[in-house]
Amino acid sequence: MSQDELHANETSIADPARRNALIAGAATLTALSLPAPALAQTQKPVSASAAAETRFVEAGGRRLAYRSVGEGTPIVLAHRFRGVLGLWDPAFIDALAAQGFQVVTFDHSGFGLSTGTKSYDPASLVKDTKDLVDALGLKDVVIGGWSFGAIVAQIYVAMLGPTVSHAVLIAGTPPGPLVKPGQQRFYDLAAQDEATLEQYTDMFFNPDDPGSRAASKRSFDRIFSSANKRSPDIPADWAIAQAPRTPPNPVFPSEDVLKALQHTDVPILHLNGDRDISFPVENWYALNGKFPTLQVVTYPRAGHAAHFQYPERAASDIAAFVKNTKKT
Repeated sequence: MSQDELHANETSIADPARRNALIAGAATLTALSLPAPALAQTQKPVSASAAAETRFVEAGGRRLAYRSVGEGTPIVLAHRFRGVLGLWDPAFIDALAAQGFQVVTFDHSGFGLSTGTKSYDPASLVKDTKDLVDALGLKDVVIGGWSFGAIVAQIYVAMLGPTVSHAVLIAGTPPGPLVKPGQQRFYDLAAQDEATLEQYTDMFFNPDDPGSRAASKRSFDRIFSSANKRSPDIPADWAIAQAPRTPPNPVFPSEDVLKALQHTDVPILHLNGDRDISFPVENWYALNGKFPTLQVVTYPRAGHAAHFQYPERAASDIAAFVKNTKKT
């Protein structure tokens, strides 16, 4: 695919009808940013990620809040739906930094501590990401994202592939029709107001496995510890109003991105658990042979947040992927 075609895709992605379809699908992830629970959590030692200073860059008339942890190869991580700074598990961010990455997380425009107009227009979110990368002077970045953030990362690769060294998609959904849609249970859980450990476990882990339940408790305590600084929550009413009540198929209806990824030379890694009730990993197995640079890693007895259940293992797999693959 030529550069002219990629730039043409940017206009196509921004088309109102297509944008509305993308927003409707992305809104399935309404509960992925849960408000802080009412009960105070046990104090834990402060990690480098939890203690990281929030910094700001000015770009395009708005101020973007970000944090940077570690030194080395830059990896920029786009948030899940309703995600803000501090809602990545500190254990995962610290593990990536220990593997030699400079890990950059941020608040999109109008969310958290960033100024500007809040929007789930995919083109706007990709622009946020690019403007941050440019403002920080990052080169040959690893672009990544979790869940809805993985959609952002895929569009970024389709539009800006020459500036990207690798893509890391965590529990994402591919463009186009799905062989296995998400479960209704996810949507029912997403409609609940109060964030509880049980809800967190059912949505993001494997509640039928004792080990996964224990990992959920550890992750929940790390994220919602008073020592872990978080940006203000995205308004629940605003987000829920955009969410469908049943699983859509496709979630990410973009023929442009699908075609671009079929021809990209950017190595792509997808990580997920084998029991993801939101974005089943089987949809990535179906792409075997269709995305020439795609590698898929599946973690056992894990759900939508497998990288929080296995933070060190996920970071190690990402580091090995970046070290051992390159553009063809």
